[in-house]
Amino acid sequence: MFRGSSFHNLDSKGRLIIPARFRDALNQSNVVGLMISKMDGALFCYTFEEWRKIEERILNLARKSENMRRFRRIFIGGAHECMLDKQARILIPPSLRQYAGLNKGVVLVGVLDHFEIWAKESWSQEHENLHDDMKNEDLRNEVAELGL
Repeated sequence: MFRGSSFHNLDSKGRLIIPARFRDALNQSNVVGLMISKMDGALFCYTFEEWRKIEERILNLARKSENMRRFRRIFIGGAHECMLDKQARILIPPSLRQYAGLNKGVVLVGVLDHFEIWAKESWSQEHENLHDDMKNEDLRNEVAELGL
């Protein structure tokens, strides 16, 4: 499971060191890489096992709407397999870096079954957006259902 957030830097080639706490989660499933795709202005990183589950769920969808076809096209079609090197780094492909606006500073955010990579500026904006959204009673009620 992926939890917590931390600030990191991409090197000049677009490589990112995976922090030890995330490597530990990867090592538990004997994974030597990640599947990375794009959504919500960030990069979503999954173990191969979790990615396989996502693909199965998408394939088994009863509803094959135009919106779901478009989603599959972008989310699955835009995914990249990124292997860890000996220094526990991944090379993030240029197309994914461009999509998420990744330059040097990034934030890694654990979201239980996956982690996300955000540009620092985008992560700050996401924080502000949630702060504003928490004024919405419907969202507060959803969060309260979690017992928080």
